Amino acid sequence: MSKITIREMLEAGVHFGHQTRYWNPKMAPYIFGERGKIHIINLEKTLPLFNDALNFINKLAANKGTIMFVGTKKAARKTVSTEAKRCNMPYVDHRWLGGMLTNFGTIKKSINRLKELEAMRENGGLERFSKKEGLKFMRQLDKLERSVGGIKEIKGPPDAILVMDVGYEKIAIKEAAKLGIPVIGIVDTNNKPIDVDYVIPGNDDSIRALTLYCQSFAGAILEGKASVIKELVENKEVAKAIGDKPVAKKKAPAKKAVVKKAAVKKEPKVEEKTEAKIETKKANEES
Repeated sequence: MSKITIREMLEAGVHFGHQTRYWNPKMAPYIFGERGKIHIINLEKTLPLFNDALNFINKLAANKGTIMFVGTKKAARKTVSTEAKRCNMPYVDHRWLGGMLTNFGTIKKSINRLKELEAMRENGGLERFSKKEGLKFMRQLDKLERSVGGIKEIKGPPDAILVMDVGYEKIAIKEAAKLGIPVIGIVDTNNKPIDVDYVIPGNDDSIRALTLYCQSFAGAILEGKASVIKELVENKEVAKAIGDKPVAKKKAPAKKAVVKKAAVKKEPKVEEKTEAKIETKKANEES
Protein backbone atom coordinates (compact mmCIF):
# COMPACT_ATOMS: atom_id res chain seq x y z
CA MET A 1 0.00 0.00 0.00
CA SER A 2 1.28 3.49 -0.88
CA LYS A 3 2.17 5.61 2.14
CA ILE A 4 2.31 9.33 2.82
CA THR A 5 5.69 11.09 3.14
CA ILE A 6 6.94 14.06 5.17
CA ARG A 7 7.79 15.89 1.94
CA GLU A 8 4.18 15.65 0.74
CA MET A 9 2.92 16.96 4.08
CA LEU A 10 5.40 19.87 4.06
CA GLU A 11 4.33 20.87 0.54
CA ALA A 12 0.66 20.80 1.61
CA GLY A 13 1.30 22.86 4.76
CA VAL A 14 0.21 20.14 7.17
CA HIS A 15 2.77 21.38 9.74
CA PHE A 16 1.16 24.80 10.25
CA GLY A 17 -0.97 24.90 13.41
CA HIS A 18 -3.05 27.71 14.92
CA GLN A 19 -1.91 30.81 16.75
CA THR A 20 -0.13 30.03 20.01
CA ARG A 21 -2.73 31.81 22.12
CA TYR A 22 -5.44 29.40 20.93
CA TRP A 23 -3.53 26.19 21.58
CA ASN A 24 -4.84 23.21 23.54
CA PRO A 25 -2.35 21.75 26.08
CA LYS A 26 -3.46 18.21 25.17
CA MET A 27 -1.77 18.70 21.79
CA ALA A 28 1.61 19.52 23.37
CA PRO A 29 3.14 16.09 22.54
CA TYR A 30 2.58 16.78 18.82
CA ILE A 31 3.95 20.34 18.71
CA PHE A 32 7.52 20.91 17.47
CA GLY A 33 7.74 24.59 18.36
CA GLU A 34 6.45 27.98 17.26
CA ARG A 35 7.26 30.50 14.55
CA GLY A 36 5.75 33.95 14.28
CA LYS A 37 3.26 33.16 17.08
CA ILE A 38 2.04 30.09 15.17
CA HIS A 39 2.57 26.58 16.45
CA ILE A 40 4.49 24.18 14.20
CA ILE A 41 3.30 20.57 14.25
CA ASN A 42 5.95 17.86 14.52
CA LEU A 43 5.50 15.91 11.27
CA GLU A 44 7.74 13.11 12.57
CA LYS A 45 4.93 12.41 15.05
CA THR A 46 2.23 12.88 12.42
CA LEU A 47 3.78 10.54 9.83
CA PRO A 48 3.45 7.18 11.68
CA LEU A 49 -0.01 8.11 12.98
CA PHE A 50 -1.18 9.04 9.48
CA ASN A 51 0.16 5.80 8.00
CA ASP A 52 -1.44 3.76 10.81
CA ALA A 53 -4.78 5.35 9.96
CA LEU A 54 -4.29 4.58 6.26
CA ASN A 55 -3.48 0.93 7.06
CA PHE A 56 -6.65 0.67 9.15
CA ILE A 57 -8.77 2.18 6.37
CA ASN A 58 -7.16 -0.09 3.78
CA LYS A 59 -7.93 -3.25 5.77
CA LEU A 60 -11.47 -2.08 6.51
CA ALA A 61 -12.13 -1.45 2.81
CA ALA A 62 -10.63 -4.86 1.96
CA ASN A 63 -13.18 -6.41 4.33
CA LYS A 64 -16.00 -4.57 2.51
CA GLY A 65 -16.44 -2.01 5.28
CA THR A 66 -18.24 1.32 4.84
CA ILE A 67 -16.23 4.46 5.63
CA MET A 68 -17.98 7.83 5.85
CA PHE A 69 -16.20 11.09 4.96
CA VAL A 70 -17.25 14.03 7.15
CA GLY A 71 -16.27 17.61 6.32
CA THR A 72 -18.99 20.23 6.59
CA LYS A 73 -16.92 23.40 6.79
CA LYS A 74 -16.49 25.39 3.61
CA ALA A 75 -12.79 24.60 3.04
CA ALA A 76 -13.41 20.85 3.16
CA ARG A 77 -16.70 20.46 1.27
CA LYS A 78 -15.45 20.17 -2.30
CA THR A 79 -12.58 17.76 -1.67
CA VAL A 80 -14.69 15.61 0.68
CA SER A 81 -17.46 15.09 -1.89
CA THR A 82 -15.00 14.61 -4.80
CA GLU A 83 -12.82 12.00 -3.10
CA ALA A 84 -15.73 10.16 -1.44
CA LYS A 85 -17.40 9.79 -4.84
CA ARG A 86 -14.11 8.61 -6.35
CA CYS A 87 -13.89 5.68 -3.93
CA ASN A 88 -17.68 5.17 -3.82
CA MET A 89 -18.10 5.90 -0.11
CA PRO A 90 -20.78 7.92 1.76
CA TYR A 91 -20.06 11.51 2.78
CA VAL A 92 -21.51 14.48 4.62
CA ASP A 93 -20.33 17.80 3.20
CA HIS A 94 -22.96 20.23 4.49
CA ARG A 95 -24.75 20.32 7.84
CA TRP A 96 -24.50 17.29 10.10
CA LEU A 97 -28.03 16.30 11.07
CA GLY A 98 -28.44 15.32 14.71
CA GLY A 99 -29.06 11.58 14.97
CA MET A 100 -27.46 10.80 11.62
CA LEU A 101 -25.81 7.82 13.31
CA THR A 102 -27.73 7.29 16.54
CA ASN A 103 -31.20 7.74 15.02
CA PHE A 104 -30.68 6.30 11.57
CA GLY A 105 -34.32 5.20 11.28
CA THR A 106 -35.46 8.82 11.07
CA ILE A 107 -32.66 9.70 8.65
CA LYS A 108 -33.74 6.75 6.49
CA LYS A 109 -37.15 8.40 6.04
CA SER A 110 -35.46 11.51 4.65
CA ILE A 111 -33.40 9.32 2.31
CA ASN A 112 -36.54 7.57 1.06
CA ARG A 113 -38.21 10.93 0.48
CA LEU A 114 -35.16 12.12 -1.47
CA LYS A 115 -35.27 9.04 -3.71
CA GLU A 116 -39.01 9.53 -4.24
CA LEU A 117 -38.52 13.14 -5.37
CA GLU A 118 -35.59 12.14 -7.62
CA ALA A 119 -37.77 9.51 -9.28
CA MET A 120 -40.52 12.11 -9.83
CA ARG A 121 -38.03 14.49 -11.41
CA GLU A 122 -36.64 11.82 -13.75
CA ASN A 123 -39.98 10.46 -14.98
CA GLY A 124 -41.60 13.88 -15.31
CA GLY A 125 -43.89 13.45 -12.31
CA LEU A 126 -43.28 17.01 -11.11
CA GLU A 127 -44.84 18.41 -14.30
CA ARG A 128 -48.27 17.25 -13.10
CA PHE A 129 -48.20 19.88 -10.36
CA SER A 130 -48.65 23.61 -10.65
CA LYS A 131 -45.61 25.83 -11.04
CA LYS A 132 -45.77 26.89 -7.40
CA GLU A 133 -46.01 23.31 -6.12
CA GLY A 134 -43.27 22.21 -8.52
CA LEU A 135 -40.90 24.87 -7.14
CA LYS A 136 -41.77 23.76 -3.62
CA PHE A 137 -40.81 20.17 -4.42
CA MET A 138 -37.59 21.30 -6.12
CA ARG A 139 -36.58 23.31 -3.03
CA GLN A 140 -37.31 20.28 -0.87
CA LEU A 141 -35.28 18.09 -3.21
CA ASP A 142 -32.34 20.52 -3.14
CA LYS A 143 -32.41 20.65 0.66
CA LEU A 144 -32.48 16.86 0.98
CA GLU A 145 -29.64 16.47 -1.53
CA ARG A 146 -27.45 18.77 0.55
CA SER A 147 -28.25 17.06 3.84
CA VAL A 148 -28.52 13.34 2.97
CA GLY A 149 -27.53 13.13 -0.71
CA GLY A 150 -24.09 11.80 0.16
CA ILE A 151 -25.42 8.96 2.33
CA LYS A 152 -28.48 7.89 0.35
CA GLU A 153 -26.99 4.50 -0.63
CA ILE A 154 -26.03 3.27 2.85
CA LYS A 155 -28.18 0.70 4.65
CA GLY A 156 -27.11 1.60 8.18
CA PRO A 157 -24.41 3.33 10.25
CA PRO A 158 -20.89 3.13 8.74
CA ASP A 159 -18.00 1.03 10.04
CA ALA A 160 -15.80 4.13 10.52
CA ILE A 161 -15.88 7.89 9.96
CA LEU A 162 -13.16 10.21 8.62
CA VAL A 163 -13.40 13.66 10.21
CA MET A 164 -11.60 16.62 8.63
CA ASP A 165 -11.89 18.87 11.71
CA VAL A 166 -12.60 17.31 15.12
CA GLY A 167 -13.49 20.71 16.60
CA TYR A 168 -16.04 21.47 13.89
CA GLU A 169 -17.64 18.00 13.85
CA LYS A 170 -18.15 17.42 17.59
CA ILE A 171 -21.69 16.05 17.21
CA ALA A 172 -20.59 13.47 14.64
CA ILE A 173 -17.75 12.32 16.92
CA LYS A 174 -20.04 12.02 19.95
CA GLU A 175 -22.55 9.94 18.01
CA ALA A 176 -19.80 7.67 16.68
CA ALA A 177 -18.34 7.22 20.18
CA LYS A 178 -21.79 6.32 21.51
CA LEU A 179 -22.14 3.54 18.92
CA GLY A 180 -18.52 2.41 19.16
CA ILE A 181 -17.73 3.46 15.58
CA PRO A 182 -13.98 4.14 15.05
CA VAL A 183 -13.11 7.78 14.35
CA ILE A 184 -10.16 8.89 12.23
CA GLY A 185 -9.71 12.61 12.79
CA ILE A 186 -7.50 15.52 11.79
CA VAL A 187 -6.59 17.31 15.03
CA ASP A 188 -5.12 20.82 14.88
CA THR A 189 -3.24 22.52 17.74
CA ASN A 190 -6.39 24.29 18.99
CA ASN A 191 -8.41 21.08 19.48
CA LYS A 192 -8.26 18.13 21.86
CA PRO A 193 -7.95 14.51 20.69
CA ILE A 194 -10.86 13.14 22.69
CA ASP A 195 -13.03 10.26 21.38
CA VAL A 196 -10.73 10.02 18.34
CA ASP A 197 -9.39 6.51 17.76
CA TYR A 198 -6.85 7.48 15.10
CA VAL A 199 -5.42 10.93 15.78
CA ILE A 200 -3.71 12.69 12.86
CA PRO A 201 -2.09 15.93 14.11
CA GLY A 202 -2.24 18.44 11.27
CA ASN A 203 -3.54 21.61 9.70
CA ASP A 204 -7.34 21.47 9.36
CA ASP A 205 -7.80 24.82 7.57
CA SER A 206 -5.59 24.66 4.48
CA ILE A 207 -7.40 23.45 1.35
CA ARG A 208 -4.16 21.83 0.13
CA ALA A 209 -3.77 19.93 3.40
CA LEU A 210 -7.41 18.83 3.41
CA THR A 211 -7.06 17.68 -0.20
CA LEU A 212 -3.99 15.63 0.74
CA TYR A 213 -5.89 13.94 3.59
CA CYS A 214 -8.92 13.09 1.46
CA GLN A 215 -6.89 11.89 -1.52
CA SER A 216 -4.81 9.66 0.75
CA PHE A 217 -7.91 8.21 2.42
CA ALA A 218 -9.60 7.57 -0.93
CA GLY A 219 -6.42 5.99 -2.30
CA ALA A 220 -6.16 3.61 0.67
CA ILE A 221 -9.82 2.61 0.23
CA LEU A 222 -9.42 1.95 -3.50
CA GLU A 223 -6.30 -0.13 -2.90
CA GLY A 224 -8.15 -2.14 -0.27
CA LYS A 225 -11.02 -2.82 -2.67
CA ALA A 226 -8.59 -3.70 -5.47
CA SER A 227 -6.81 -6.25 -3.27
CA VAL A 228 -10.11 -8.10 -2.79
CA ILE A 229 -10.78 -8.18 -6.54
CA LYS A 230 -7.21 -9.35 -7.22
CA GLU A 231 -7.56 -12.15 -4.68
CA LEU A 232 -10.87 -13.27 -6.20
CA VAL A 233 -9.37 -13.31 -9.71
CA GLU A 234 -6.35 -15.29 -8.52
CA ASN A 235 -8.55 -17.81 -6.71
CA LYS A 236 -10.71 -18.16 -9.83
CA GLU A 237 -7.66 -18.76 -12.02
CA VAL A 238 -6.30 -21.36 -9.60
CA ALA A 239 -9.67 -23.13 -9.50
CA LYS A 240 -9.84 -23.08 -13.30
CA ALA A 241 -6.30 -24.45 -13.59
CA ILE A 242 -7.17 -27.30 -11.24
CA GLY A 243 -10.39 -28.00 -13.15
CA ASP A 244 -8.60 -28.11 -16.53
CA LYS A 245 -5.84 -30.43 -15.34
CA PRO A 246 -6.23 -33.95 -16.87
CA VAL A 247 -7.08 -36.57 -14.32
CA ALA A 248 -4.67 -39.53 -14.42
CA LYS A 249 -6.46 -42.83 -14.98
CA LYS A 250 -5.94 -45.39 -12.30
CA LYS A 251 -4.05 -48.47 -13.53
CA ALA A 252 -5.87 -51.76 -13.17
CA PRO A 253 -4.12 -54.07 -10.70
CA ALA A 254 -1.77 -56.49 -12.48
CA LYS A 255 -3.13 -59.98 -12.80
CA LYS A 256 -1.14 -62.63 -11.00
CA ALA A 257 0.44 -65.19 -13.32
CA VAL A 258 -1.13 -68.59 -12.84
CA VAL A 259 1.56 -71.26 -12.69
CA LYS A 260 0.24 -74.66 -13.71
CA LYS A 261 1.70 -77.46 -11.71
CA ALA A 262 3.17 -80.26 -13.83
CA ALA A 263 1.48 -83.61 -13.30
CA VAL A 264 3.75 -85.77 -11.16
CA LYS A 265 3.63 -89.49 -11.91
CA LYS A 266 3.25 -91.52 -8.78
CA GLU A 267 5.70 -94.38 -8.70
CA PRO A 268 4.54 -97.62 -7.01
CA LYS A 269 5.89 -98.13 -3.57
CA VAL A 270 8.69 -100.72 -2.92
CA GLU A 271 6.32 -103.02 -1.05
CA GLU A 272 3.86 -103.05 -3.97
CA LYS A 273 6.71 -103.94 -6.40
CA THR A 274 7.87 -106.85 -4.22
CA GLU A 275 4.37 -108.31 -3.91
CA ALA A 276 3.93 -108.13 -7.70
CA LYS A 277 7.18 -110.04 -8.28
CA ILE A 278 6.19 -112.83 -5.83
CA GLU A 279 2.79 -113.27 -7.48
CA THR A 280 4.42 -113.51 -10.92
CA LYS A 281 6.88 -116.12 -9.68
CA LYS A 282 4.09 -118.31 -8.21
CA ALA A 283 2.15 -118.17 -11.45
CA ASN A 284 5.16 -119.42 -13.39
CA GLU A 285 5.75 -122.36 -11.00
CA GLU A 286 2.13 -123.53 -11.19
CA SER A 287 2.20 -123.54 -14.91
